[in-house]
Formats: sequence, C-alpha cells, structure tokens
Amino acid sequence: MTLYPKLITDVLADIRYPGNGKTIIEADMLDDQPHIDGMKVSFSIVFDKNPDPFMKSLFKSIEASIHREISPDVQVEITPVFRQAERPEPEKLLPGVKNIIAVSSGKGGVGKSTVSANLAVALAAQGYEVGLLDADVFGPSMPKMFSVESEQIYAHIVEGRQLLIPALKYGVKLLSVGFFVNPQTATLWRGSMASNTLRQLIADADWGELDYLIIDTPPGTSDIHLTLLQTLAITGAVIVSTPQQVALADARKGIDMYRNEKVNVPILGPRGKHGMVHTCRVAQQPLLHFRSRRRHPIGRRAQCTRTCTNSHCAKHLRRGR
Repeated sequence: MTLYPKLITDVLADIRYPGNGKTIIEADMLDDQPHIDGMKVSFSIVFDKNPDPFMKSLFKSIEASIHREISPDVQVEITPVFRQAERPEPEKLLPGVKNIIAVSSGKGGVGKSTVSANLAVALAAQGYEVGLLDADVFGPSMPKMFSVESEQIYAHIVEGRQLLIPALKYGVKLLSVGFFVNPQTATLWRGSMASNTLRQLIADADWGELDYLIIDTPPGTSDIHLTLLQTLAITGAVIVSTPQQVALADARKGIDMYRNEKVNVPILGPRGKHGMVHTCRVAQQPLLHFRSRRRHPIGRRAQCTRTCTNSHCAKHLRRGR
C-alpha cells in the first residue's frame, strides 16, 4: 500500500479536538504537511498551551483512526507544537518578587482578609511595590474589599506567553478568582480544579517586579495550601486569629502546617517569637490587654478592628504545645 499526504489529512479532517469541538483541520492544528517514509508517517499538531489536557487522548484518537481507516501497519509519529511558551519551572516562578507572605488562619471569619488587604495597602503606602493574590478560591472577597468588583481583567503577550494583567488599586496589584466567576453563585469546584486555577493566577500573570506579594489564603489546611507550598518559595507566614479557644485551636494547626519539617516556612513575629495577628471587632475597645502594646486601629470609626502582634494568643499557643 502506498501512503500519500492527502490520505492522512482526510483522516485528520474527521477527528475533533475536545477543547473546542472543531476538527483538527478546521482548528488549523496541523502544523505542516505529513511526511511520508514508506509505511511511516510523521506530522506536528499545534496546541495553544503547554500542557494541554487533551493532548494524550487526541494523539491516541489520531493513531487509532489512521490504523482503522488506512492500515494497522502504519507507524504514526506525532510531535506536539505549542503556540504559547512553556510555563517556567516552579523554582523559577516569579523571579521579580522579593518576598512572598502568606496570611493564614485556621478558622474563617477571624479577619484574615481584612489583615491581608490592610497589610498590602500599608506596605504600598510606604513606597514598596506590592501585589495581593486572593487565593481563597471558594470565597474570594478582595474585589469587594477594594471596590473593583466590576473590573475587567485583560491579558497581553510577554515573551511568547499570554499573561493576565492584575487590577491596580491603592498602589496594589490585585488578582482574584472573584474577577472571573459570578459573585452571586457558589463556586462548585473539585480540589484539583481549584488548585489549577490558583496556579494560573500565580504563574500566568504579569506580576512584574514586586517587593512583597501578599497571599490571602483560604481558612484551614487544604489542597490550596499544598499547591501554594509546592509552587512558591514562601518567605514567611502570618497567622490570624481571634482570642477564643476554638479559633486558637485551629490556629495551632495552621502553625503546625507551616512548621512541618517538609515545609519549614517561618511564622513571622517579633524577635523570633510566635507571630500572630489577633483581631477583635469591638467598638474602639481591645478585647485583651496586649503585652507588646503594639496596637494599630484598622477599619471604620464605629467598628474598629484592632490588630496586634505577640499577644496573649502567643501564650495560649505555647501553653497548648
């Protein structure tokens, strides 16, 4: 049997790419004419990004179709080609970012996002280049806190890669999944999908040169936290809690996660002690007497959030060890 290029392209014209429903020919995914060498055929298929989730299944479908429609004796060699440059290796991600600070809490509703937002704005006000990543995929709140809910996020090409352009408010570069989902509906994603989305916000965004990248993490210790720890070299973590024992119990778990020997991310605090931000929403009154006396009012006049470091929370944590 004699092979010729049109025989191969006719088969490819009936195979659809799952990503857009078009055939390989319609989607202009055939990079060049098939090369024939006896019973061996080779050609290249073009994908937008690397990795492509449908690449392996598409290659198997192409090979099976050629064997079925032409001959099982045909040797098929397919080479992937990518329109967009490959994402850097994890250790080379965000080369322009000097410090990455994770703001965490074991329990939700303790003021973690408020602390993240105010920390980012305060650093920007001091002249630093600051970015803020809302990593709470299932409950993003930064677009509302920065009053940019209607902001449209665009992308541009940088060194062959399509990168998201973060929103800019109060001198802070901001990205959140809240820009891409309906704020009125729940985000029903499995852990793997949420982790992949977070990787895109980290690696496929044009963060540029930053002194600090603040990451507002979701409550608890979940897939999202593992993704962050595996993807980024985190400089340190800030733990946020209220003084209630239930909240402190979960805060201890968060500290244990970062201090695990396989993770080894330092908990930021004064003079090597436990670092904790303790918040209490009481009208202009701190709930506890803080040993460090380093109190900073944050929020509105009638309902002020007091954030303090090295407080009684540290004593409770040491007692619980």
